[in-house]
Amino acid sequence: MLFPTLTFGLFFLATYAVIWGVGRANEWRKILLLLASWIFYGAWDWRFVALLIFSAFLNWGTAALIARTDEEYEPGRRKALLAFGVAANLGILGFFKYYDFFLEQLGLLLAHFGFERDMPLLEIILPVGVSFFTFQGMSYLIDVARRKVPPASLLDMTLLMSFFPHLVAGPIVRASDLIPQFRRTPKLERGMVAMGLLLIVWGLFKKAVIASELSVGLVDPVFFDPSAHSSLDLVIAAYGYAVQIYCDFSAYSDMAIGLAALLGYRFPYNFNQPYRARSLQDFWRRWHISLSSWLRDYLYISLGGSRGGLARACRNIMITMLLGGLWHGAKWTFLIWGGLHGIVQVLETLWRKLRPAGWPQLPAALAIVATFHIVTLGWIFFRADTFDGAIAFLDGIGRGDWGSTIATPLAIGLILFGMAIHFTPPTLAQGIAFRLRGVPAIWLGLATGVVILLIDAMRFEGVAPFIYYQF
Repeated sequence: MLFPTLTFGLFFLATYAVIWGVGRANEWRKILLLLASWIFYGAWDWRFVALLIFSAFLNWGTAALIARTDEEYEPGRRKALLAFGVAANLGILGFFKYYDFFLEQLGLLLAHFGFERDMPLLEIILPVGVSFFTFQGMSYLIDVARRKVPPASLLDMTLLMSFFPHLVAGPIVRASDLIPQFRRTPKLERGMVAMGLLLIVWGLFKKAVIASELSVGLVDPVFFDPSAHSSLDLVIAAYGYAVQIYCDFSAYSDMAIGLAALLGYRFPYNFNQPYRARSLQDFWRRWHISLSSWLRDYLYISLGGSRGGLARACRNIMITMLLGGLWHGAKWTFLIWGGLHGIVQVLETLWRKLRPAGWPQLPAALAIVATFHIVTLGWIFFRADTFDGAIAFLDGIGRGDWGSTIATPLAIGLILFGMAIHFTPPTLAQGIAFRLRGVPAIWLGLATGVVILLIDAMRFEGVAPFIYYQF
């Protein structure tokens, strides 16, 4: 089920009515939410609901064993259990996401040395959101092992990993944020309702009107065949994709946060005006915050972080960003994208540590522009289907053909409008929600319905899946 569809709208309305209809029976509420989440996930492919349940049971059981192991007298057993749990999660992720990729690369390597073999490729179907719920499971295990969170009940743990608002594309909500909320009976506050509805319609607009039209009318045709388009078209398409992916992914996060709020739960925000970043490190503090903080806390720091000197810090940055790139998919283009971000962050770290005293810093406006264009360069590799496609795209920009055949005034207007809303102050939505909380529920509901109908009238044919569904 896609969020911006009538099917999901009816599903959510039914879920909303049932959940709030059970009164203060919190355990029943959670059971019903769990069943609704499995229906939501099963609408894509029922076979993988079993994988979701298995993953939840695996992490719950392993965490329970870790919690019962004495940290002082059985440190080896504790570490072994944690290693098993992490390896099991990585095994699930690796099998479904990387099995065929690594076998293909092995086949190419053997062929290079004259040992051609038919590799046992399985053409595995990738479960939607597998990267998100496996990372969620691993963070829970590590936090239990570090004694940052107590072990959760089986119901709470299963709901944590299955909760449909964030199940398939995040945010990666940690156990320390969500499980304490599951233990309390939620209350539907006017402020949460107003903010939830505002985020839902705002996300719907960004996805259905801006991201979808940029995708269909500009980005997809240009990236499909860069050689058929002028240099100007390619440059505009690169900017278009920067706006598209921001509007697409932030729209999903906004809608997920809004849906959770209407059900009585709070999710952390996932974006903070990332194109205002003054460096790549600043960008990753603003973009997909739940993933970047996950990589920092569970990978970068586990590798040693900045402890052990400048060289090790630079090494750990590169490893983190390369694996972060590979997390997005089994393609060389994602690895190159992560590598580019890693190299620039290493250079930033070296410059910050070794910059001669008294040298002026780059002006803020210039730093923002430079960072945005580095990020946009990386998006070309992120979006391209193949490495050759990305190189063809860059070669096309270098041709110097500055006529345009596809960049319509509508597309350019959407790019400019998308950048404008990106720079909207974050407090604006909070201020609007604060004013809306006094509006009677019936009028607030009617107004929301009217706005949704207006967005539906403005949107273009069809609804493309969210970009991050593939991860």
